[in-house]
Amino acid sequence: MNLITALKFYITRMTEESGPGMKVLLMDKQTTSIVSLLYSQSEIFLKEVYLFERIDTNVRNEGLKHLKCIVFIRPTKENIEYLCNELRCPKYGTYYIYFSNIIAKADIKLLAESDEQEVVREVHEYYADYLAISPHLFSLGINTCSQGLLWNPVHLHRTVLGLISVLLSIKRCPYIRYQNSSEMAKRLSEKIREVLSKESNSFEFRQDSSPILLIVDRRDDPVTPLLNQWTYQAMVHELLTINNNRVNLSHVKGISKELKEVVLSAEHDEFYASNLYLNFGEIGQTIKELMDEFQKKAKKHQKVESIADMKNFVETYPLFKKLSGTVSKHVTVVGELSSLVEKHHLLQVSELEQELSCQNDHSMQLQKIRELINNQQIREIDAVRLVMLYALHYEKYASNDINGLLNLLKNRGVSEKFLKLVYNILEYSGINARQNNLFDREAVAKITKKLFKGLSGVDNIYTQHTPLLNETLEDLIKGKLSLQTFPYLGNTMMSKRPQDIIVFMIGGTTYEESLTVHNLNKQNPGIKIILGGTTIHNSTSFLEEIQQATSGILSRYKNNNN
Repeated sequence: MNLITALKFYITRMTEESGPGMKVLLMDKQTTSIVSLLYSQSEIFLKEVYLFERIDTNVRNEGLKHLKCIVFIRPTKENIEYLCNELRCPKYGTYYIYFSNIIAKADIKLLAESDEQEVVREVHEYYADYLAISPHLFSLGINTCSQGLLWNPVHLHRTVLGLISVLLSIKRCPYIRYQNSSEMAKRLSEKIREVLSKESNSFEFRQDSSPILLIVDRRDDPVTPLLNQWTYQAMVHELLTINNNRVNLSHVKGISKELKEVVLSAEHDEFYASNLYLNFGEIGQTIKELMDEFQKKAKKHQKVESIADMKNFVETYPLFKKLSGTVSKHVTVVGELSSLVEKHHLLQVSELEQELSCQNDHSMQLQKIRELINNQQIREIDAVRLVMLYALHYEKYASNDINGLLNLLKNRGVSEKFLKLVYNILEYSGINARQNNLFDREAVAKITKKLFKGLSGVDNIYTQHTPLLNETLEDLIKGKLSLQTFPYLGNTMMSKRPQDIIVFMIGGTTYEESLTVHNLNKQNPGIKIILGGTTIHNSTSFLEEIQQATSGILSRYKNNNN
């Protein structure tokens, strides 16, 4: 159950089936992202693919009949139209067509009718219809999937296709369990089951184990995506945003041209692969070790005195250049993270976020929030997030002061859009919407946090919080997950404990949850868990998700500030 391996297998097959010779890869916007996450351009060149085209652009290259065209597109109505037009006036010699998902017979007929010049050699379904972020993590790239707290129909359809593609690519036909409190989870489960029965021939796999597809809803744990992060990958996404493995650094003062956009890919960057789950304190140390190694090698390269030295230099230079690129990239990224942490006082903010999510000490926390709201060095958005966490935690607490905090934010000049978010999150995920009490889990154990100091730099007080997903998956692994809260769809039930688990989060997952899954996979040999979400959130994108999800709803929560 390795998502990267599954998708690379498809892409390799595509490039090999057309035989030797120069090729062009014709894709759409989504499949371009899918391929770019898996391969660097130089790796694709090695597969004799020298030209990349988009099917939705009208730029015509004349006279390229010597090229074989590999078409890799999603089977959408628009793409079928584009492809029919392409086949009526073919630019290339032969066409090998691969759809990233199940295609309707009627669409195949349309393509056959358009292929008057008989240039099509192959048509296949290769189920690469999702973004494989890591071997155990996938996204569907849907940033806001609901409106009025119900599915946007377009996004529901895309999510069904994405999940079907994941199941087909890893060759699993699962039992389905879903979060009972979520209308969206139930709807998605039913839609998946419809496809599984309609396309049952495609799902006849020899399975050694009985896999489970567990569908959960972000609304049950709104805390995880609101928190500052302190592990490398999650922190980069929170503070700089990772978009298809790319990080935009063009805003950094004095940045060199080649570092304006950097690629962080565990497949192509050894340092990143080894360190993406380390905490910020440890990263400082590993960066120093990387620098030392680089300086040693740089000194060696200065001594080019004999022919043998020259030969050695030429042979090792590509590796040296690669190391040099890795060093400058990570030093820049970590440097920028450091300056943002310092500039925005994020250690101070994060400590209070952790206390709000893990402890019950109302008067002390209220006092601290008031102080931070009045501190002009704290960013507006951080102050708002603290009030959102407070509102979630103390919503039903008799003497809560949500309105008082909103007034303080208002006096500070915080925009109406941000103020509304406090009520939006209660609408999206208040105590009535959740089936779990997020704030009572192991509360007592966490009060001892100050006794456990971690490594230098960032210690455990900044990483006390564990996502709700951790508890849900542990219960599922042990066979203790409640059938009331997570029923099976239909009358089928598993007798054995699951070995293969695909968990999907409607409303987006996070890198903190990805780390949880990584750790559970390590701690439970024999069990494989894959995590997916409509998107991978940081706090900024999650706030957009909440805004969109609650738009058009008559709020139950009274905003006394208007």
